Amino acid sequence: MPNLTNDDALRLKYIRLIENSHWFPSSIRYSKIDTHRPFVFPPNMPHQSNNRRNFLRTVAALGASSILPTFALADPHASASLKGRLYKTLKIRMVKIPDISLVEKFIAAKTAGFLGIEMNSPGMNVAMTKAAIAASGLPVDGTVCSTHWKIRHSSPDASVRAQALADLKQAIRDTHAVGGHTVLLVVGHGDDGPVSEIRPRSIDNIRKAIPLAAELGISIVIENVWNRFLYDHEGDSNQSAADFVSYIDSFNSPWVGMQFDIGNHWKYGAMGDWIRQLGKRVKKLDVKGFSRQEGKFTQIGEGDIDFADVRKALIEIDYHGWVAAEVKGGDLEALETISRQMDRAFGI
Repeated sequence: MPNLTNDDALRLKYIRLIENSHWFPSSIRYSKIDTHRPFVFPPNMPHQSNNRRNFLRTVAALGASSILPTFALADPHASASLKGRLYKTLKIRMVKIPDISLVEKFIAAKTAGFLGIEMNSPGMNVAMTKAAIAASGLPVDGTVCSTHWKIRHSSPDASVRAQALADLKQAIRDTHAVGGHTVLLVVGHGDDGPVSEIRPRSIDNIRKAIPLAAELGISIVIENVWNRFLYDHEGDSNQSAADFVSYIDSFNSPWVGMQFDIGNHWKYGAMGDWIRQLGKRVKKLDVKGFSRQEGKFTQIGEGDIDFADVRKALIEIDYHGWVAAEVKGGDLEALETISRQMDRAFGI
């Protein structure tokens, strides 16, 4: 055991608290995080911060009997339950507790009831992330390509496309290094030219990453977003997922699919029907709320998305897998609320 600073000792005491709750996996211990060198926590942070002290006090107060995530009862009027089919995850940016380490962010997500977390890459510190996984017992199920909005596969500039490819490959390598299995990708933007140009341009560029994805066992999962591509941004709510189906099929690869965002295109179509059309192309889910009446995104379960039909559609395509919250996030209490909202929306 290495010599511990005061801050390290505080972190160790905190992790032992979680470990002794019987919720922390017994196979993971401080001394076994890395068998080749002493475990090093992320850089020390001032432990006198009220925010950090309050967070530690909140989790400590939970106690062994209540630290297990609490799942809200499914809506008794729900027509279908996804209990046992879905695994809740969230974006790392949603954990907004000031002055805590990456380890503690992972523990906060797990305390709130999430079973995984998505990181951002390029830019992820692989060593720190692996340490956080080992110390918390929370896996990284996938990553989000951190540069895809600005450095696009649909760009008319060949040098930009080359950088987009390099970033995607880096995200694939980083994801594999931390044990994840998906890289979420926004493929481009309609502002980069007519569909007749940006469609083949983006496909050709992304296709170059498939051999690496196949070698490392990482799926490239394309998210449906408001990027004016593969749907009519000024159109009505009767659109279908046909263009997304065609786009995914053009790769002709099991390593390319959809991370289908249930909230993003409710404005443009029936999400249950889109799920049915996409079928097995759906490898992962994102979720948020949306109100057509108010024309804005909402918390999960608020707004007017037909979640009953979404649940039915997911059962019809026999979906089993991860669903990632993609909302504002916040402190531990906010994360627990989001977790319960997902329970209610999906009947889990």
